[in-house]
Amino acid sequence: MIELNINEDINPSPIDMSDNQPIPSSSESAPQFMAEAAKQEEFAEPDIKKRKISHFSGDEKKYKLEDRLGGILCCAVCLDLPRAAVYQCSNGHLMCAGCFTHVLADARLRDETATCPSCRVEISKTSATRNLAVENAVSELPAECQYCNKQFPRNSLVRHEEAECEERISGCKYSRIGCPWRGPLHERSEHEKECVHPNRSGADVMEALKSIDHQMNEERMLYDSIFDLLGYDKITINDVQLKPYRTDEFVHRLFYESSRFSALNYQWVVKARINNNQKDPTQSSERDMSYQLILKSKSVKPLSLNYIALRGPVGDINVKPRIYEFEFTEQNYETPFVKLPLPDTPECNRLLAATTINFRLIMFSK
Repeated sequence: MIELNINEDINPSPIDMSDNQPIPSSSESAPQFMAEAAKQEEFAEPDIKKRKISHFSGDEKKYKLEDRLGGILCCAVCLDLPRAAVYQCSNGHLMCAGCFTHVLADARLRDETATCPSCRVEISKTSATRNLAVENAVSELPAECQYCNKQFPRNSLVRHEEAECEERISGCKYSRIGCPWRGPLHERSEHEKECVHPNRSGADVMEALKSIDHQMNEERMLYDSIFDLLGYDKITINDVQLKPYRTDEFVHRLFYESSRFSALNYQWVVKARINNNQKDPTQSSERDMSYQLILKSKSVKPLSLNYIALRGPVGDINVKPRIYEFEFTEQNYETPFVKLPLPDTPECNRLLAATTINFRLIMFSK
């Protein structure tokens, strides 16, 4: 009876109990059971492999591809993804355009050789190259809209934030008459239906109109002054190139100076300095450039002069037109340093990173 029970557990199929077919013993069925178990174990998937696949799927969900690429393609200086041009040193380390020009500008101010912040290899405008593959890859990576918090490819994010996003900040159409409301674009129409400024009296909106008139008058005065100067008898146009040099003082300071050029029958030189002659401009995050006009010839009689610096055909300097006036005499042959009207600090850094600074100087005299 014991043998029959064992065989039933091992093989549940019917058993012929005839005398011609003997009943197998437990010693004969054990090897068969072990062989079947070994066969199943051979073709079964290992537990380790299953755990590996499961672990990989979790990592893929946790660390997205764009996040990993963001850490690889970021700028070596600011550790942020570049917004425009991407430069690389000879070893392939990446820098965004703003940080690249800032590194070159700092080296110029310190009278040192610019080096890569990662590997310290020498870099310059000629040795560093743009990496177009990285620029294209970064432009396809997603970025979050600052208004609606949705993600868009970087190459379309600016268009979305400026023209498409319904959450972008907008002003009331009656802002010109003093309405201070600012809010999401989709709430603008509802506000304008209830805005009280269209029903205000003229006396109430005069303050807003005065500020607008003041700004327009400044622009009109500038254009009127330029048109008046164009009627002067003597007008010269000079394309000036400034080159850097350093003083022989204990603390070497950086200056720029042009070669002598002839205008209005006199010899002239243009000189420029950084941060209004600050001792160490590298310690300041804000930078600007000022320049002066120096008369190198002797003036027999006083010379009244108007001058303006503009972007010329050679350089790509970004300046806003501003007219200066000075009277040259035998005692006063140098104008005071006046600001070169650059828009911001990055533009000044870009000029410092260049080998030379080129702009057009127009001089007017009666």
